[in-house]
Amino acid sequence: MISVPSGSCRILIKLGIAVLLGAMACVARAPTALAADEQPNSTDAQAPVQAPAQVPEAQSAQLPEQPLEEIVVQAPEPRYVAPTRRDRIGRIWAPVYINNKGPFRMVLDTGANRSGVIASVADALHLTPDASSRLMLHGVTGSTPVSTIHVDSILVGDVLVKTSRLPILPDALGGAEGILGTEGLLDRRVFIDFRHDLIIIARSHNQIAPYGFEVIPFKFERGRLLVVDAQVGDIRCKAIIDTGGQATVANLALKRAISRRAQRNPTVDEIEGVTKDVQQGEGYHAPPITFGKLEIRSDHMTFADMNIFKHWQLTDEPALLIGMDAIGLLDTLIIDYHRRELHLRMRYDR
Repeated sequence: MISVPSGSCRILIKLGIAVLLGAMACVARAPTALAADEQPNSTDAQAPVQAPAQVPEAQSAQLPEQPLEEIVVQAPEPRYVAPTRRDRIGRIWAPVYINNKGPFRMVLDTGANRSGVIASVADALHLTPDASSRLMLHGVTGSTPVSTIHVDSILVGDVLVKTSRLPILPDALGGAEGILGTEGLLDRRVFIDFRHDLIIIARSHNQIAPYGFEVIPFKFERGRLLVVDAQVGDIRCKAIIDTGGQATVANLALKRAISRRAQRNPTVDEIEGVTKDVQQGEGYHAPPITFGKLEIRSDHMTFADMNIFKHWQLTDEPALLIGMDAIGLLDTLIIDYHRRELHLRMRYDR
């Protein structure tokens, strides 16, 4: 059983990064815009890369010549992977090299089909955002057109994406430098160890879950969203695994389905997304969320028909985003895109 820390009466939730990117018509240059379902050119690099230790400033401008498979982050304050505690929401960041520079710390976002960076990364790469070739950024709470930069390569783990157009994001979760979307990950295995501040992205070899792990099958919907079958109380629903969002948020169809159990005096929850738009939702105590043999108990859940639910056309059936408030309570999370399975190991020292 997972117990999510309770919230306050009036809550500002920075949710954020369940993002989809769709092409906008560009002034005089429409053919250059990239469609949302267009696949970037992804090839294999030489070896899986673990989250690297501190890179000296003089070396950070170029990609190390030697493979990084033996370099592991071990520091008092987690640099990449942090668990959810009573006083903080967990995070999953990955070290990403862009145009052979970095690493940049980017949020691993299973709700995003494209990667993006904040403006300071464009400055570090000496690239000027192109306002004439824009993409539409669809965030949890709103949508906005954004400028882009053209990069020659994105390297994370053994995933090498060549030639990509990255949107410039108004914000990223918790001080990260961008979001890492799912492009290039469809045959990969992502290993996330919250206890040891470790993330490894490597090719999936179709291996079964290690001993002691719970296996949860998932399916792809609306492109590359990771969706599992779940229940809230006795109500069946779709649960989207959203490592880019801080909080678990349900739509109003799910609220209506369980309304007989809802409290009469909801809290007012203000949710801020990657676009900086803010939407309000109603916070209630909700029944446990179960999928497979796992049960998530939360003292608080926000209900609202967020912008992203409308974009995904998920307002008519019960659905929810499971964010890092719940995911970060695990000991280890493995996302095997090839097997379409989540492998989960519980943490018992919370």
